Amino acid sequence: MDLNFSAEGQSWPIRLTGDAERTRRALLSALPMRLQLHTPKIAGSHIYWHAPFVEDLEGATHVLAASAGAFIYWPVRQFLEITFAPLQAENAEVTVLGHLDAPVKGIAELAAMLKLDQGRRILEGTLSRVDGDAPAPPAPSPLPQDIVAARKALWAACPADIGRATSSRAIMHPAGPVFTAESEARVLHEFLWWIRAERGTDEAMRRHAAALALDKAATRLRDFCHMEETPALLFRLKAAMGDAYPFDALIDEAILVAGRIGAWLDLLIPWNDLNEAFRAALDGTRA
Repeated sequence: MDLNFSAEGQSWPIRLTGDAERTRRALLSALPMRLQLHTPKIAGSHIYWHAPFVEDLEGATHVLAASAGAFIYWPVRQFLEITFAPLQAENAEVTVLGHLDAPVKGIAELAAMLKLDQGRRILEGTLSRVDGDAPAPPAPSPLPQDIVAARKALWAACPADIGRATSSRAIMHPAGPVFTAESEARVLHEFLWWIRAERGTDEAMRRHAAALALDKAATRLRDFCHMEETPALLFRLKAAMGDAYPFDALIDEAILVAGRIGAWLDLLIPWNDLNEAFRAALDGTRA
């Protein structure tokens, strides 16, 4: 056993395996990790949380080839996941970091609870090293300290404007603003990953593309979704794209911010209840 995953008063050991040394180093340097669990919307049969680091694919295992109990990192989506059964059809490659060192039944039961409870409450957990070793202090960031501090605050706690997003009962609220905000953040996050992958392309063009994407998402969150604090950080990152800060560090910082915004918004949504209502409406069984 190398890691200990805990949630809802239970713990599960995870054994790290394989040759994904770069991703493993990033993972271990981020531990101990406080996490919020998310229920899957497409692939099913796994639980996941967002990784506080950005790493490229390493090892390239097709997601459908990951066995039950696999502990994986999914770049672009930036998820850390534990599977408990074969996933539904999805075409993607992932980094396998290890395997659950226990029966998958407990994770399946946790996932069933999570499916019903997401949007009603946040299921928190922790991931830690069994040996208790402390990570080495990170190297100083070359980026402005106000951006770094705001990103750390975003990861530590849900921003107040996101927390208030479900309180309105105006026409088609809160669903309209929350769905719009979550989709804006998710698409921004994925697009920034695409820009990051365009290594060798003209840097000025990549900076301009990232600035446009950040500006568009921030404007939507501010003007359509009635947020202030969260879009302000995106506008700050947009402005930084026009300065001489190292682009590799800056795009990773923007990815961390966009992913965490999308994660907090996702946790507000009772996906299972909505899916059941959608099925009922389509099947003509709505009361």
